[in-house]
Amino acid sequence: MKTDLRFTDTNAASDSKGRTWGLEGGLFWWLVGGVGVGITVFFVFLVMLNSSLLTSFGVALVPVAFCLAYIFGLRQGKPPGYDRDVFERVFTGSGFAPDENRLTHPLAKEQP
Repeated sequence: MKTDLRFTDTNAASDSKGRTWGLEGGLFWWLVGGVGVGITVFFVFLVMLNSSLLTSFGVALVPVAFCLAYIFGLRQGKPPGYDRDVFERVFTGSGFAPDENRLTHPLAKEQP
């Protein structure tokens, strides 16, 4: 009985950018940056602006919440470039679709 096994290199590891705390690729650094900005804002409001503890904490949550919304809304589990496509659509319009004003029949008379 012949029991030779055929081994094939699939290179599956090269397709993945890895995971940290369940976040794909480099999204972990977005979270670290958001927490770092949140800590900085917290201490600026608490020490330099003499705000209350609750106000400082509330304002410091804004950058962290913004980063989490970006990560889970536009990057995690989405195809590459999805976030750029969304921003392009928001800021420049419909993208490749022609303007609705130009879709007229060439023999149609223009209406006043």
